[in-house]
Amino acid sequence: MSDDSLRTRLIDVGVDLVTAEGIDALTLREIARRAGVSHGAPRRYFPTHLELLSAIARRGFTELAAQGARAIEGSTAGPRERIGTLGRVYLDFALANRGMHELMFRHDLLESGKLGLREASLPVFALLVDLVGQARPDADARLVAGALLANLYGIAQLWSWGSLQLTTGADDFAPLLRTALDAHLGPEER
Repeated sequence: MSDDSLRTRLIDVGVDLVTAEGIDALTLREIARRAGVSHGAPRRYFPTHLELLSAIARRGFTELAAQGARAIEGSTAGPRERIGTLGRVYLDFALANRGMHELMFRHDLLESGKLGLREASLPVFALLVDLVGQARPDADARLVAGALLANLYGIAQLWSWGSLQLTTGADDFAPLLRTALDAHLGPEER
C-alpha cells in the first residue's frame, strides 16, 4: 500500500469509526487495528493523535460544504431562503453524524493552526456570511452569521439529547430553525 493510500485509509477508518461509535472510539490503536496495520503505523503519517483527528474532522467539513453547495446550487431563491436551506442541511448533517459533528467543532483542534482544521471550516462559514450579508446589509454579517451558527449548533446538540423535544413539544426541528432565522435575520416577509 502506498503512503498516500495508507494515509487515506487511516482517515477513512477514522471517519467510519466516529460515524458508527462516536468521538470516544477514535484512538490511534483502534484506527490502526481496523485499518489492518500495526498500532505504530499511524504515527508515520500523523505524528500526533490530534493531527489524525484533525484530518478526520476536515472530511466532515468537506462533506458538509459539499452538501450545502449541492442544496443551493442553481437556486433562484432569495438569500434568506438559501440560509434556511443551509440551516436544514447543517442540522440534518449534525443529527445524522453526531460523532463527526462533535469532532468538527472541538476547540482544541481548531486552535492548532498548523493542523489546518480552521481553514477547512472557513468555506462553510464564508458562504453563510455572504448570504447573511445579502439578507442583512444593515448588520455586521460575520457577527450575525456567527450568532446564527451558534444557535444552530445549540439546536443540533439539544435536539440530539432530546431536550428541545421535551421543552417545546416539537417533533421536528423545522419550527426551531424558522425561529432562529427570525431571531437573526428578522421576521420573514409574507
